[in-house]
Order: sequence, then structure tokens, then C-alpha cells
Amino acid sequence: MLVAALFLTGWFLEQPAANYPAHWWTPIAEDQKASWEILPQAARPGEVILSKRTELGILSNFAATPLTFRGRHYASVEGFWQMMLYPEGPGDARARAPGIVWPHTREEVAQMTAFDAKDAGTVAEENMRRMGIGWVTFEGKRFPYRSQTKGEHYRLIVAAMRAKLAQNPKVREILLATGNLVLRPDHATEADAPREWRYYEIWMDIRRELQAR
Repeated sequence: MLVAALFLTGWFLEQPAANYPAHWWTPIAEDQKASWEILPQAARPGEVILSKRTELGILSNFAATPLTFRGRHYASVEGFWQMMLYPEGPGDARARAPGIVWPHTREEVAQMTAFDAKDAGTVAEENMRRMGIGWVTFEGKRFPYRSQTKGEHYRLIVAAMRAKLAQNPKVREILLATGNLVLRPDHATEADAPREWRYYEIWMDIRRELQAR
């Protein structure tokens, strides 16, 4: 019934040409939707949702796409991201804050993927709130965690995404397979989220570079 209704409304007719895999837009029943999820059928004409239900999920920071960045190994971009919220060592001010408990080490978070890494980051963000700080660190350098300018955190995330692309051939393959589609996230995003939160836009920038070669 759902498929028939979508045909009647012209949904399938509005989707991109057949040179893209049709299953990228296969509707998912609403009762199977996760609380955070934007389903594939939410894409407008010319768009595709980077759903974790398909191979497009490899473009998510959550994906288990190991990378080596500046000589260190990370299990995912998400692990790299959330790792920066954790103390770098016993001398770090975050490690010495009274009453603050860190459930993982920085190294442990670096080897996490998907919701394990995200959940570790959620705990860290609450600790940061309690400490009254808005900075994270990498290689001993402090910088703002949330900034509306393309600061150090943005540059590091983009660099890690480029490393992911270079070290995981499937990522490049899937990214280029999206052609000229507008990439959209499979989860709700904050209207004023810093630019590095918009991984789908970063991928479109990188895709344009690859296509121009």
C-alpha cells in the first residue's frame, strides 16, 4: 500500500535518473524509524539521504573506516572527534577537575565507532558543561569546540575526513557514485551548528575536487 501510494503521488517519478541505485530511496516504514533518524524517502528531488541503512552510511562519521592521522590510528572519524573532548593526560586541566569522572581514556575513545563514540562524547560534553569550559585539545593545543568560524576544530575534522577518504577506497567509490546529488544527513541537525557538524556539505566540497581532476 505504501509503495502504491508513493507512485500515485509521483514520489518515484521525482527521484533522480536510473543511473543511481534505486534502493537509496527505498521507503522505510515509519514504525521502523529510529528516534534520531531521517528516512531515505525524506529526500527531495535531486537529493539523497546518507542513510546508515545503505552503503551511503560509509560517509557517516560513525562508519568503521579506520584511519591513520598524524601518526596515530583511529577506528573512525567519530572516534577522532570525540577523543578530543577527553583529557590528554594526568596534567590536563580536565583530568584534575574535582568531582569530574571520565568513563574512558582518550585512547579508548579513539578506537570507538558509531554510537559508542557518540555516547562517550555526550558524557564528555556534560563534564565540560560542569567545568564551564568550551575548549578541546589536540596534540596539546587548546581551541574552541563550537565556533561559527572555520577554526582549528573544523580544519582537523576536514583533514581527518580526507584521511578517511584516502585510506578507504570504498569511501571514494561511494562518494563519487553520488554524482551531483545533494547530500543530506540521516539525522536532525541544529540550525546554527558549526560547519564541521555539516559533514555532508564537506563531502560535497571534496566531491567537487575529485570530479574536477
